[in-house]
Amino acid sequence: MQHKEDIEVKTPEADGEAAPVDWKLARSLVEPLYLDQKLYTGEPRLAHADGMAEILKGVRNDDELIVAAYLFSVTDCIHDADRWIEKTFGKNVLQLVRDLEQLMHVSQRARSDNRESGAVYQSEALRRMLLAMCHDLRVVVLRLASRLQTLRWFAQSRAPGADEYGRETLALYSPLANRLGIWQMKWELEDLSLRFTEPETYNEISKELDETREQRLAFMRGCVERIQMLLKANGIEAEVSGRPKHIYSIYKKMVRKHLRFDQLFDIRAVRIIVDTVEHCYEVLSLVHENFTVLSKEYDDYIANPKPNGYQSLHTVVTDPNGRPVEIQIRTRAMHEFAELGVAAHWRYKETGNSNKDKGAEAEEQRVAWLRQLLDWKSDVAPPAEPGLEDDHVYALTPQGRVVELQKGATPIDFAYQVHTELGHRCRGARIDGQMVPLNTQIKTGQTVEIVAAKTGGPSRDWLNPELGFAVSARTRTKVRQWFNAQKLAEQTQAGRERLDKELARLGKTAVKLEELAKRLGYDSVDDLCVAFAKEEFSLKALEQAVQPQIEEPEPQPEVLVRSSQAQKSHKSNVLVVGIDSLMTQLAKCCHPAPPDEIIGFITRGRGVTIHRIDCPNVKNLVANDQERMIEVGWGNQAEAVYPVDIYIVARDRQGLLKDVSEVFMREKQNITGLNTVNVKGDAHMRISIEIRSSEDLRRSLSQLRELKGVMSVRRA
Repeated sequence: MQHKEDIEVKTPEADGEAAPVDWKLARSLVEPLYLDQKLYTGEPRLAHADGMAEILKGVRNDDELIVAAYLFSVTDCIHDADRWIEKTFGKNVLQLVRDLEQLMHVSQRARSDNRESGAVYQSEALRRMLLAMCHDLRVVVLRLASRLQTLRWFAQSRAPGADEYGRETLALYSPLANRLGIWQMKWELEDLSLRFTEPETYNEISKELDETREQRLAFMRGCVERIQMLLKANGIEAEVSGRPKHIYSIYKKMVRKHLRFDQLFDIRAVRIIVDTVEHCYEVLSLVHENFTVLSKEYDDYIANPKPNGYQSLHTVVTDPNGRPVEIQIRTRAMHEFAELGVAAHWRYKETGNSNKDKGAEAEEQRVAWLRQLLDWKSDVAPPAEPGLEDDHVYALTPQGRVVELQKGATPIDFAYQVHTELGHRCRGARIDGQMVPLNTQIKTGQTVEIVAAKTGGPSRDWLNPELGFAVSARTRTKVRQWFNAQKLAEQTQAGRERLDKELARLGKTAVKLEELAKRLGYDSVDDLCVAFAKEEFSLKALEQAVQPQIEEPEPQPEVLVRSSQAQKSHKSNVLVVGIDSLMTQLAKCCHPAPPDEIIGFITRGRGVTIHRIDCPNVKNLVANDQERMIEVGWGNQAEAVYPVDIYIVARDRQGLLKDVSEVFMREKQNITGLNTVNVKGDAHMRISIEIRSSEDLRRSLSQLRELKGVMSVRRA
C-alpha cells in the first residue's frame, strides 16, 4: 500500500486557476493513488469510485457530483488534499468530498459502537447526517450511491459482514431515499439489504417470482398490447410498459397484511405514462370500462399526493381469467419525480447571476431541503420541535457514540450529558486528541475525551456564567444538586449532633428517634435532624415530644351522637346489651362509627363510653378495670350521625381547602372541626366530619384521593 509521503500529484493548470470540472480527469488522477488499495470492507477503492460514478450518472449527470465520487478517498492518499482538490476542481467539489468523508466517518464510528454495546444510535446519527448535508445538499445522493455500491460489492463478492450493512441501510439510508422519493436507488438498497439480513425469506420470494416468470411475462405482454390498442383507438398517446415488482416491497406487504405470495394483487403491474393530468383520469376511465375492477384497491395520489410528493393513480383490475394486475397512471413529470424524487428538480446556480441572486437561491434551496430532511427524520425517530434552525452540536465519544449538545457546549456539558457522575469527577478534556480548557466550546464532529478523577465533585466556578464553563441548564442544575446534597449532608450531621446533646441533657438518650420524628411531624430521622439544625421547632417542643404519652383511662366524655332529625329519639343509638336506655357517649380518643367493632366502659356517673375495640386506651382499661368493660353493639343507625376524623397530607396550594370542603358538601357531610399545619411545603390536615355509615366515609375518602396534589388520605 502506498503512503501519503510517497506520492506526488501534478496539477494540470498552468495559470494557477482551477480547470473546468472534468470527471475523466479526476479518474485519471486518482487511478494511481487508489492502485492496490482497499476499503475497510475489502472492496478496491477504484472499483468503489467507478461504481458510485455509474450510479450517479443514472440519477443526474452532474460533473461535480461524479468528480466528488472519484475523490471520495483521496484525503487518505496525499498530503494537503484539501488544497489540491480546491485548486484542481474548485470549492464546490471540495465541500462535497469533505461532507461525504464526514458522513462515512460518523457512520463507521457509530456502527462500531453499536456492534460493541448494542445501543440504538440512529436518532443521534440522523441529526449528525443532517448537519453534514447542509453545506452542499447534493452530498445526500453521493452518500446513497456509496452505500448502494457497497451493497452491490457484497452481493458480488459474498464477503462477510454484509448483514450489518444491510441492517444499517434499512434503518437509515432507505428511509432517506424514500423520503426524498429517489425510488431508483431505494428499491435496490432495500432488495440487497433484505438479501443479506433475511436470506431465507429473500430466496423464497425470489424463487416464487422465478417460477412464474415466463407466465407472468406472457401475461404482461398481453395486457400491455390490449391497453395500447385501447388508448390508440381513443386517440391518446401514452407509453405503456410492464413494471417489475421489487422483492422487498413484496416482503413488506406480506408481513404488513399477513398475506401469502399467491394472495398479492400487484405482482403483475402495468405503468401508463401520458402527457397531462386530464389524460390520466381519461385513461383511468377507459381502463375501468374495459376491465373488471377491484374497487378496494383504488388510490388517487394525484389529488392526494404522498408526503414525499409522489403522485400517480393506482388501480387493480382482473383479466378474463380472474388474475389481478395493478395499473399505475401518471404524467411524464410525475414519473421523473417518482424515479428521481427531489433530485429531478434540483436547481443549480447559474454563472450569469449576481452574488445576491446566488445567495437567495442557495437559501431557498437550503430551506426546501431542510423541510424534506426534517420530515424524513420523523419516519425513523420521535418528531422534534418545528423549525429549521438547529441550535445543537453533535460530538463523538472515543467509542463512537454520538452525543447531542446545546450550541456552545463545553467539555463539562459533554461529561454531564454522558453521565452525571462523570460530570462531577471531570478534571480535564481532550478534543480530537488535544488537551483543552474546560470552557472550550465544542464543534460538530469533534471527538471529546473526558479526564476524570476517581473521587471528588464539581467546582463552584462552573456556576459562574461569566467564566463559560457550563452552558446547558441541565449541567448547571446537576452542579447545584451536588452542592445542595453536600449542604444537606452537613445540616443532617450538625442537626444529629445537636439533637444528641439535647436528648442527653434531658436524660432521654434511650428515646427512639423514628418515633420522635413522627411525633413532631417528620417522615424520617434525617428530616428531623435537618429541621432541628434549621431551628424549625423549639427546644420546648422537643421536651414535650420526649415526655411519656399519658393515656387517660376515663377521657372526658363528649356526647357527639345526635339524631339527624329535628326530633330526638328517646332511645339511645347504641344498644348496651342487658342494660338498655343507659346514657351513652362516643369516646373522643377513637371516634367509633358503624360498622366498627366496639366495646363499652362504664364510667362513674356519666353512663357508658363507647370505644373502638382496637383503641389504644382500651388495652389499659381492660388491664386495670376489666369488670367495668361491657359488651355493646350498634342499635338503630338510620337516623344517627357519627363523628370521625380524617387525616390528609397534600402539596400545599391555593384552593386546596376549598376543593376538600366541596367533597364534603357534595356528600352532605357536616364539618365539625379542622386543623391544618404546613410542614416543609406540605399541608397536614385533620378534619372532623359527621357520617351516617361506613359507605359515606368510603366515598369521601375515594374522592379526596382524586384531588390534585393529595398524597395520602386515611381515617385518623
